[in-house]
Amino acid sequence: MQGPTPWLPGNDSAERKHAPATLRNREPIAEVLQEELPVTGKVLEVASGSGEHCAFFAELFPGHIWQPTDPDPGALGSIASWCAGLDNVLPPLALDAASTDWPVDAADAMLCVNMAHISPWEATLGLVAGAQRLLPKGAPLMLYGPWRREGVETAPSNEAFDASLKARDPRWGLRRLEDLDAAASARAFARTRLIEMPANNLMLVYRR
Repeated sequence: MQGPTPWLPGNDSAERKHAPATLRNREPIAEVLQEELPVTGKVLEVASGSGEHCAFFAELFPGHIWQPTDPDPGALGSIASWCAGLDNVLPPLALDAASTDWPVDAADAMLCVNMAHISPWEATLGLVAGAQRLLPKGAPLMLYGPWRREGVETAPSNEAFDASLKARDPRWGLRRLEDLDAAASARAFARTRLIEMPANNLMLVYRR
């Protein structure tokens, strides 16, 4: 199972939640999406959280159909609230990345922001397995978040974050990029890009 996400209450709706990090990272992520998304098609967002990213990206990329998902029932109402009135956003679906039973059978791109470190490793393995099932060859699987890299010193802030995550749940914590690469390779994906992002995060793109 993926882990729950801490929320702050949103201002406009009882159901709407706010994740403060989205205001800091949505524009850098959008810059990568501009370069990596296909011209049109369905974008499956796994672990959509509050729904703020999906709403922001759907407005920026109106030529794409966005499918938000999350395993947390509390998140689904927030996603629906943030995305209300956006014609290119489908109703949010309950999806646990670690499961093999996904409510979606095809997508033209997949996006996952800040899931790997706040869920058991099985969720990330399931994400890659799902991408193999759903994505056509050449389509992008894109992940954003903090990662450990061999030969690269982990920022002190990320070390502290890792310790706080493991204190909450020993199955959580920063993942090794090399482990993700190996999991992706086992599903015929190769990493095509690594983009340094603000606040010691990375944007990773895989294709097969």
